[in-house]
Amino acid sequence: MIQTSPSRSRRRNKIIAHMLRDKWLYLLALPGLLYFVLFKYLPMSGLVIAFKNFTPFLGIWGSDWSGMKWFNYFFSNPDFMRLLTNTLILSLLNIVFYFPAPIILALMLNELRSARYKKLMQTFLYVPHFISIVIVCSITYVMFNSNGIVTRGVYALTGNSPNFLTSVSAFRPMIIGQVIWKETGWGTIIFLAALAGVDMQLYEAAMCDGAGRLRQLWHITLPSIRSTIVLLLVLRMGSVLDSGHEHLILMANAMNRSVAQTFDVFVYQQGIQQGQFSYATAVGLFKAIISVTLVMFSNYVAHRLGEPGLY
Repeated sequence: MIQTSPSRSRRRNKIIAHMLRDKWLYLLALPGLLYFVLFKYLPMSGLVIAFKNFTPFLGIWGSDWSGMKWFNYFFSNPDFMRLLTNTLILSLLNIVFYFPAPIILALMLNELRSARYKKLMQTFLYVPHFISIVIVCSITYVMFNSNGIVTRGVYALTGNSPNFLTSVSAFRPMIIGQVIWKETGWGTIIFLAALAGVDMQLYEAAMCDGAGRLRQLWHITLPSIRSTIVLLLVLRMGSVLDSGHEHLILMANAMNRSVAQTFDVFVYQQGIQQGQFSYATAVGLFKAIISVTLVMFSNYVAHRLGEPGLY
């Protein structure tokens, strides 16, 4: 009979004691845990169809195995490099232009002296997050079509009437601009919470030493939220290959489709529109593996730079 060591028994009793002490907190977290288990982890069992010739009539386990067939087919697809390029360019633009936007906006809001005006500004900045992406694309269409206010303004200034909605060069800036307008205000919540935890005595000491607002910002504020920035950047690396098919499909047309095709759009077209479930799952699994690898690598780099990282 295997006996439990005293140290392991004490550790287990300690864990049980902590859980009983914080039972209401664990109960509060239970709905969120159930959500992830039911809608995130259990569906992962369906990833096996990436290695099968899945037929809905036969089911997952009744379908024949295909090995690496769908992965080889995807990597040999002439469109693979185009999909990879479009996805990486959009992700890079998001990291360069969108990721710093909530940080900059949070720093600006943190400098406001009036608490009432600060809360009012936060309310207005949060509103775009709750607007459907369909509405955002509709507003963009009204403003940038041939009779839109932006097109007319450009024509009045330059004498040219560009067609922004069908322009290949304008597609990516419009996508990034929509994301910035819609999500920047909402993204400030985490950074404002981090800024609220900065010790005010540090600012008082800096003022006594003659440091101005910019010096305080550079030497106190930014170092105080650096770990939060690094953590969110590590998490962001996990969604590098995620571009969101709804947004791109709404903005795509026959003229700009060459730059609008990404992995997410491809998965939607192959899986939902054409019914090639195994092929679409294989592409999604490829994305997931790359995302996990990037998170682990970026977390390793964060540790090497002296930051706590994600884990």
